[in-house]
Amino acid sequence: MAAAALLLPLLAAAPSEGAPVAASARLQGAFAAAAAEYRVPQSVLLGVSFLQSRWDGHGGAASVSGGYGPMHLTDARTALDKAPHHSHGTEDARGDTRRPARAPEAKLPDPADLPERLRTLPKAAELTGIDAEELRTDPAANVRGGAALLAAAQRAAGGDTDSADPADWYAAVAKFSGADDRATAASYANEVFAVIRDGQERTTDAGQHVRLAATKGLEPDASRLERLGLRRTSAAPTDCPKSVSCEWIPAPYEEFGEDDYGNHDKADRPKDQKIRYIVVHDTEGSWDTTLKLVQDPEYVSWQYTLRSTDGHIAQHLKLKDVGWHAGNWAVNAQSVGLEHEGFLTEPDAWYTEAMYRSSARLVKYLAKRYDIPLDRQHILGHDTVPGTTTSSIPGMHTDPGPYWDWQHYFTLMGKPFKRTAGPDGGLVTVAPPYDEHKPEFTGCTEAGEKCPAHGSSAVRVRTEPRDDAPLVKDIGLHPGGGESTTGVNDLGSRLSTGQQYAVADRKGDWTAIWFLGQKAWFKNPKEQPTAVDARGLTVTPKEGAADVPVYGRPYPEASAYPSGIEPQPVSPLPYKLLKGQKYATGGKVPAEYYYATTFDTSDHKVVRGKDTYYEIQFGHRIAFVRAADVRVVPSGS
Repeated sequence: MAAAALLLPLLAAAPSEGAPVAASARLQGAFAAAAAEYRVPQSVLLGVSFLQSRWDGHGGAASVSGGYGPMHLTDARTALDKAPHHSHGTEDARGDTRRPARAPEAKLPDPADLPERLRTLPKAAELTGIDAEELRTDPAANVRGGAALLAAAQRAAGGDTDSADPADWYAAVAKFSGADDRATAASYANEVFAVIRDGQERTTDAGQHVRLAATKGLEPDASRLERLGLRRTSAAPTDCPKSVSCEWIPAPYEEFGEDDYGNHDKADRPKDQKIRYIVVHDTEGSWDTTLKLVQDPEYVSWQYTLRSTDGHIAQHLKLKDVGWHAGNWAVNAQSVGLEHEGFLTEPDAWYTEAMYRSSARLVKYLAKRYDIPLDRQHILGHDTVPGTTTSSIPGMHTDPGPYWDWQHYFTLMGKPFKRTAGPDGGLVTVAPPYDEHKPEFTGCTEAGEKCPAHGSSAVRVRTEPRDDAPLVKDIGLHPGGGESTTGVNDLGSRLSTGQQYAVADRKGDWTAIWFLGQKAWFKNPKEQPTAVDARGLTVTPKEGAADVPVYGRPYPEASAYPSGIEPQPVSPLPYKLLKGQKYATGGKVPAEYYYATTFDTSDHKVVRGKDTYYEIQFGHRIAFVRAADVRVVPSGS
């Protein structure tokens, strides 16, 4: 009788047979029905789904870890069948011309070696009898599959499968994460129960309105976690916030012969150089493959890798050391690199909420520790890191791409992009509504073929204020007069959420900005704006100068180098900042070069010049101009 009484709320929440259901409430009804069928508290089912996908179905498309639907049921074997070769770009990850370039070989994992966390959809099919294709494409079926997995996890954890109290389902949620270690499973469950306590409400990408009422004071029972038999992670100290799961998996530092070593450089940051940037990457390789890559002593490295299914973090380098990840030595020497799991190179694949949240917590922690501004000129995508020289521009990487949700990412950090000035502010912050904003892209799977419609952080710019005007040209990316395209890896005419630009003109629904040395127009209608007004500091050529050169790295002048260290060329890129143009600045940066060309660190040295530079948002990528060449002016003046 007691069990039946506890089940009544679940049955009452399920839609009655034959009762009409509003089209926009069908997913809510599916959660209620699945919760009742498998005797899972509806709040637990909703909380888990929110942490996996924010209840989105993504039109049946797979996530970067081969997960499908609102419950992120994983079927990585199917996803692997569609996975093309490694990511776009031929850049040298170290980005220092003093050493020969080497590129790591990308390898997809053997489907036979996939861990259990990447095979939950076949398990759900076995438990429910629902066809695997239906679980991938039908949101209601997907929710039923997730409920069945949670019920099975509750039994495996020794929990009461008749309990309607969410607090009794903590261990089941931890097991559902698929984590093989105790800390990650607990961190995942803690995040789910935080969602349940706070409540959530949103309209999904398919127009479904879903609500999870807040359950204040909920204290879950974590005592059964020990029964799961999960491993304990490395006890070595890591540089992570306490609110995430983090383990130490070190990248090797080895010598291979005379003047040849890898896969990173020893340093003493921030004592010898300030950490100014955090660079967001997409691995386009599985978790296990990515860990093998960073543990290969021959080449690339970065500070952290984040796992898609549960947000688990592995740290590979001490923050004082320099990773080889961004393709620009000046940026590498002053940055922390975060690689986010994804073995798919289909750019329309989506990222889990668990990974977004874990990454946002890590970035916020690092930004506070090193006094890094939480803005897009310091929290960079790999796709916004500039080429070091003219010849390197076409080969620079383009991840995490136009489908990384920068607005949501910064909102999780408490820094959403919003209007900060009136129309006379002089700047705009790019901020399209991600879910509704779906610009056309091509080349996700085959060159020239349209990508599936997908929410995006990207906004295109054209030469004139009309839809059929040519796209703005990028003479560095397309030398010889080549045209910009809608290709998913073509950044020549693309803005990204959070970036700021100086306003050059307005005409009806169109706004013009200064971009790559030219006037560039983008559609910005009042009823659904793609950018909002802002105010800040800009740089413009100094009085009397018709133009000034633009650089990809802020290196010192030749006279600053001591004897024995050959000066690095201060090589301008093929662009000009012209008289009358303005560009938003991320602040002044010193002219520095970290000389590190040998395994023996005794001769490593930071060369500092008298020159200084300003970082600017010049195109899609950032760039640098010499302070002596420009003057700083308020954007609205």
